[in-house]
Amino acid sequence: MGCPGPGPATPIGARSDERRPGRPIDLRGVDHDAGALRDVHRRGAENVDTYYQCVPLCPPSVAGLIGPRRSRCDTPRVDVKTRNRVTVSGRAGGRTLLFAHGFGCDQSMWRLVTPAFEGDHQVVLFDHVGAGGSDLAEWSPDRYASLDGYARDVLEICAELDLRDVVFVGHSVSAMIGVLAAAREPGRFAGLVLVGPSPRYVDEPPYRGGFQAADIEELLESLDSNYLGWSAAMAPAIIGNPERPELGEELTNSFCRTDPSIARHFARVTFTSDNRDDLARVGVPCLVLQSREDVIAPIEVGEFVHARIPDSTLVVLDATGHCPNLSAPDQVVAAIQDWLPALAVA
Repeated sequence: MGCPGPGPATPIGARSDERRPGRPIDLRGVDHDAGALRDVHRRGAENVDTYYQCVPLCPPSVAGLIGPRRSRCDTPRVDVKTRNRVTVSGRAGGRTLLFAHGFGCDQSMWRLVTPAFEGDHQVVLFDHVGAGGSDLAEWSPDRYASLDGYARDVLEICAELDLRDVVFVGHSVSAMIGVLAAAREPGRFAGLVLVGPSPRYVDEPPYRGGFQAADIEELLESLDSNYLGWSAAMAPAIIGNPERPELGEELTNSFCRTDPSIARHFARVTFTSDNRDDLARVGVPCLVLQSREDVIAPIEVGEFVHARIPDSTLVVLDATGHCPNLSAPDQVVAAIQDWLPALAVA
């Protein structure tokens, strides 16, 4: 297991300034696999070097060792397709499916899902700025201070490609990004597919998001103190399929490829957002896909999203973990294919 790309592997037992033991996350307020998550973090905090037997040191640009970012005025602005590494495949002229990845991932996380749609649909993939092959120079803490900045990017991609009648498929945090984009420009969208959505991760009784406020703060502090170690410890727990360790390895590698400074910022934006009121603003049909077991977004959250979006359908997948696009792609494909014919054609 390791971080793909250039950069020497760190010798076992070697230490660097990037490898500081992080605080273990206390998930006493989380009753969905809380013990398992807590144990993961405690093992990491007790022996942080263990992570680095598996995760080699990423190149400086990824490890956050570069100097201050260039001003956006220092270089000419790139076009949207370059900024977000937009790729287009499938049938030209077919209805567009626009796929958006979750935190710490990139467009490759859809590779087990998209081929099933390329025969009849135009498939558009992209990387959020700061992830994958996007242009890191285009990232700005001001623009991306909230999920609205990412929603603006989605709308700019649609405008650049002149996309209409779009079905937006968003995983995890991108589900809410899609909600915001559709609320702002409903005329561009035919429907939304929300995979593992959460409008708010923090409990606020009677609402249950799955975490207490203290849990989220400790999670973010742990991520701040040792991002790579946090990634190697948490990714397998997030995937939730211990019998398939290769899935946790893939998510760990994906986290590792993300610039830690951007990842920390995006994590805070993600886990502290509250988009519950935005759900009622969705004016297009919505498919909510929920794993039956998910430590990040428990089933009550999927039910809440379904209840708050007027024209929505909830499908509970016979899957575990927060990434059914990796762990149960056939179920994701089947649910979307069953739902798509009900959409009106613009």
